[in-house]
Amino acid sequence: MAERTTLDAAATASRIRSALLSWDAIILIALALVIAVSAASIDGVANPRFWRFVTLEVIPIALIALPLTLVIITGEIDLSVASVLGLTCVVVGYLWESGVTSLPMLIVAALLLGAGLGALNGVFVTVFGLPSLAVTIGTLALYRGLAYVVLGDRAVANYPQNWTMGAIAPLPGTTIPWAILVVIALAVGFGLLLHATPIGRAIYAIGNNAEAARFAGISVARTKFWLFVATGTMAALAGVFWTLRFASARADNGQGLELAVVAAVLLGGVSIFGGRGTILGVVGAVVLLATLRNALQLAYVPANTLTIITGSLLIASVVGPNAVGMMRQRIRRRFTIPPTK
Repeated sequence: MAERTTLDAAATASRIRSALLSWDAIILIALALVIAVSAASIDGVANPRFWRFVTLEVIPIALIALPLTLVIITGEIDLSVASVLGLTCVVVGYLWESGVTSLPMLIVAALLLGAGLGALNGVFVTVFGLPSLAVTIGTLALYRGLAYVVLGDRAVANYPQNWTMGAIAPLPGTTIPWAILVVIALAVGFGLLLHATPIGRAIYAIGNNAEAARFAGISVARTKFWLFVATGTMAALAGVFWTLRFASARADNGQGLELAVVAAVLLGGVSIFGGRGTILGVVGAVVLLATLRNALQLAYVPANTLTIITGSLLIASVVGPNAVGMMRQRIRRRFTIPPTK
């Protein structure tokens, strides 16, 4: 009986070590440390207005990062997301100038456009069998070019104030924009889809071994196609928010945002090779990067230095999870409980 109790305690301790060494836990601990150190050393971080700006930055990045997480877990990637956002902004501005004055109609048109642009990526990847990296680099340039064709260097900025102010209105008694509730609801939805449904299990199976998944009866091409559609749709939703937040539709809206999104997804523990990752880790990484960037800006760190930091974190996001995985394996081997006779 005493031996059994000892074995149970050792097994519990091993599970606790594994949980503390999980990448999700490391990201959340890093986020807590960044918040604590920033609040103690940088004036203004503890101010509620600071967290308003962090939240405003989190919203569009998280909207795109959620579906992109699923795409990357399947072993694919979509680098055109920021260009989809920009083209969506331009089309919303063009329709507004053309006399479409209904916000719900503009949102529907934007989402349909995003779904169509994502579907085009999906067709190239799943029907023609082209590598998603090459395809989405091409559509990154194509969609951004189309944005300049539609609007040129002009900006559409005469939106109704109730639209622009309503999009970033704070929750009662706080400085946090209400739109974060939409992000939280979508994060829960994507989390349940990935971690608690057969679709999620299929996504992991495709990322681990697409051929084996195909033999198991999973429609690999169809799954990947709809994930590209979802990514385009969510990028369009982020475009609508971007347009209303800045009260401006320009062809260069969101330019370069794909770096921040991909950095957040990979830093969140999603393997660039597919088959591994969680929604919790990605959401934690999005908040971590937004907090770090805003805190450093408040400390008057130059923009070039922020870019270097983002790039360094992108490299760390590829190396880090592998290093943690190797550490966990060593600890597991060290504390493996021998079978009882």
